[in-house]
Formats: sequence, C-alpha cells, structure tokens
Amino acid sequence: MTYSPTKSQLVYLPRTVGDQTSAALRRAFDVDFAMWDLVEGELIQQAPSQPGQDDATRGDLVRALGITTEPQLIADEDCAVLLAIPLTSLGLRTVAVAPFALRPVGPHENLAAAARLLCLDMEAARDWINTQTHWPVKVLLSHAELIVHQLAAERELHQRQGEIVQISDNLANTYEEICLLHAVTQKLQISRDDESLAEMVAERLLDALPLSGVAVELMPVARAESITYQARTEVSFVTSGDCPLDQTEFDRLIEHLRLSRKSPIVVANDNVTNASDWPFADIHELIVVPILAGERLYGWIAAFNHNANGSFGSVEANLLSSLASVLGTHVSNRDLFRQQAELLASVVRALTSAIDTKDPYTCGHSDRVARISVRLAKQLGCEAQTLHTLYMAGLLHDIGKIGIKDEVLSKPGKLTDEEFEHIKQHPGLGYRILADITQLSDVLPAVLHHHEQWNGNGYPCQLSGEQIPLIARIVAVADAYDAMTSDRPYRKGMPVAKVEAIFQNGSGSHFDPEVIEAYFACRKDILDLCQQERANLTLDVQQWT
Repeated sequence: MTYSPTKSQLVYLPRTVGDQTSAALRRAFDVDFAMWDLVEGELIQQAPSQPGQDDATRGDLVRALGITTEPQLIADEDCAVLLAIPLTSLGLRTVAVAPFALRPVGPHENLAAAARLLCLDMEAARDWINTQTHWPVKVLLSHAELIVHQLAAERELHQRQGEIVQISDNLANTYEEICLLHAVTQKLQISRDDESLAEMVAERLLDALPLSGVAVELMPVARAESITYQARTEVSFVTSGDCPLDQTEFDRLIEHLRLSRKSPIVVANDNVTNASDWPFADIHELIVVPILAGERLYGWIAAFNHNANGSFGSVEANLLSSLASVLGTHVSNRDLFRQQAELLASVVRALTSAIDTKDPYTCGHSDRVARISVRLAKQLGCEAQTLHTLYMAGLLHDIGKIGIKDEVLSKPGKLTDEEFEHIKQHPGLGYRILADITQLSDVLPAVLHHHEQWNGNGYPCQLSGEQIPLIARIVAVADAYDAMTSDRPYRKGMPVAKVEAIFQNGSGSHFDPEVIEAYFACRKDILDLCQQERANLTLDVQQWT
C-alpha cells in the first residue's frame, strides 16, 4: 500500500530539509530543481540556473497535480519536458520541478512550443536543449521514482535510527541489551545478507533476554522471474534456541493471532496461553513483532517462553521492536539497492540490444566478448567485483558503433582509409555515451581503450604497456578472439589454430603477454563457451561463473 497523505498531514518545506532535498536531487540529476508549494502553487525555492524557473504557469500545473506521490511529466513538448517530483512521501507539501531535454535538435527545427515551455526565445531554447544531458522519458521517470523511494527510505532510516537511540537510552541500565543493539547495528553493511543478520539477531536475543527460543520469518522481496541480482524469492525461517514451532506452525500462529502489517506488538503471557482455546500447548509466554520499513511488511520476529518462570513485559517487547526496526530498515535498504542495480541492468540490456540491432551480423558478439573476458579475468585471479565490471564492459565495449554509419559498419569489402578513420571513432563515441551514467564509470576504461596495443600503436590514445588499463587489455584479447573466429560480411571466420598463431606472434607487441598466457591456460573453456548456444545469462556474474 502506497503512503497517501492528506493536506492536513503535509507541512511547509523547512529550510534545512529543503536544502538537503535540493542537494540530493542535484546529485541525482546534475541539475537544480525549483520548489513549488503543492497547495498554493507558489514558488518557494528558486533554481536560478533553470530557464523559466519562476514561470507562474508552472505553479498552476503544480497545483493541478493534487495530492500525489508519483513523479510526473507536467508538460511535454517532444524535445523538452517539465518533470515534477512530489515530495509528499517525505511529509512535505512541496513539488520539485525542472526542465529536461529528451533529444538534440537540428538548426532549422521549429521549437516554438519548446521555447514557450522553457520561457526562452527559439535560438536560446535550441542552445539550451543541445547543451543538456538527453534523457529517455522512461529512464527519467524511473530514475525519479527511485530517487523518491530512496529519499523516503532515508527519511525512514533516520526516524528508525532516532527510535533506536531513544530505546537505547531507556535501556541504559541493562548492559546486555545495549551490547545487543550495538552488535547488530555494527553489522549493517549493505553487502550483508538478510538471513545472516536475522541469525545473529536471534542468537544475541537468546543471550540477552530470559527466553527459551527465537524465530525470525522473512518474507520474499521479489518474484523469481523478475530479478537479475540475487534476492529472496521464498520465505526464510530462522530459529535459535528451543523454538517450539516450525515454519508451517509459525504461519498458523500468525493466522491465529490475526496479525497484519497494522497489528500492534503482541505480548501474551499465561492470561492468554492458559485459555481453553489456545492451540499451542508448548507456548506459555510469547512476543511477536512485525518487521516493517515504512508501509511494507517484511516479516516477523518472535520470542518464546520466559526461562525464569516470569512474564514478558515492555522491556523485552521494546527491545524486539527496535531490532525489528533495524532488520526492516536493513532489508528495505538492500532491496532498494537491488532495485537500483536492476534499473542499471535494464539500461545495459537496452544498450546491448541497440548494438545488436545496429549491427545484426555480429549479434551475440558483445555477449561472447563479455563471457570470454570474465573467463580470462578468472584465470588471472581477478576479484569478484572486477569480474562483474568486465562482464558489463564486454557487453558495452562496442556501444560507440551506434554512432557509426551503417554503410561503413556493414560494408562487405575492404574499408577505405577514410572509412577506417570513421570506424576508429567508436571507442570515443562509446565513452561519451556512457560517461554520464555514474554507475557505469568502472567500465569506461575498457570502452575507450580496448583497441590500444601493447606497443603503443593502437587507438584512440596510443597508450602502451601497463598504461593501458587491465580491463581494457583483457577485453582487447576477448574482442580479437571473437572477431577473428566469427563470420563477418567481408570474410569467413578464421580457424582457432590461426587465431592462436596470431596471438603468439602478437604477444608482447599487439597484446598483453600475461593475458595471452591466460588465454592459452584456459583456451578449452573459451572454445566451449563460444560453441555453446547463446545463453540468457544474468548480469550477476556470481550466479553463473
């Protein structure tokens, strides 16, 4: 369920919150946003660098939005749009507005409508549009939605952290409980999986509180068919100590108590468990707390049976509640991080498809180069993050060919000198295409330098030896192997024996000798993967290497 505040629940934009939100949006989009009052349609924070930022008609468009949480295009003139990002999910009656360019425009294109949207004359509008980053509409809206979710998650995180601090103060005299909270919060790395954190929480709770058993049930965060990166797609059930229930019985307990996301914390002692209709004979005392982040339920944490013949009370319940908040925030942050990675994966797939569409004769080349690069990197002992970067780099190394003329790219005969100089532009074009995508910054060296040569005779920068980034040297060998063994419009693919002779002769001159040595050490694996039918591999390299 999406949070949908009423007008009475919204507040004006405090200066500190406004500055922080503006800075976050500026980092996300690399432009300034003007802030408008959602109810009155008045400009409350300027963005001097944006054209038309104080245009009164924008206030009317903002006011017409109503109470909403979804980013929207409030004006669309083909080559330029106005993006409105409501901040109501942060409890603010504010909308951030900025114009964006969708595509470059020609010198004679009629820009009357776009000029009106930007409050500029046509020439000034043309100059502005052509100097901006050009956003595909879907990417712009998806990016805006992720940023809104991120801001809301950060707000929720700050609130939860405040609650944890308050609870810690209340438990200042209980040394074991403070140690437990400290130990858990120290393990909140984004790379730590939810299940291992839940196991640690369960074990530490057993040591800190007078109880016999603990159970943590974590719900799925994604569907198996819709993920690229590893995520929980089935229920996970973690226990510690003498837990009287298995997963099926635990679900029956939740159903019996009629618990939901909106349910309060359940504390049940003998006044409940001694009742004639209580169906769980092995449970005498019980606490059940929902694991929440914002409006989303991620699971449950439960404590069973006081081990000192006592009853559970507010101390135990508050500690479980605070730990559930930590777990919920951690699970939510990891899932948000995964969603951002999924968006990046979608961008990479779209760009790879664009390469294959541009040059269908080499369809699958980028995928094979990516997999060969990963195999070479494994042989060289590269770490997991480098393998992931190399797979992305292999998929995108030829993205610059989108800018190469079709008649040159698919020419069946020998290229003229002029045509060869034209096709040599593709590394630089690829670099410029990807340069503004921060999450792909690690692949840029391979995109730009995969045609450099060990002896300095390559292009575009004539780097030599170890001046050439390692990932570019690896992709260069993978690219050369697939290019030489594949059929092209102007020739048939070479036999592997001939390719290997070229590698031997070019080692130390054209190619990095260590990468060539790695190739010969794993040549059978590379031959096998190139002979396989193209697999629909996930971009999460750790799932298939």
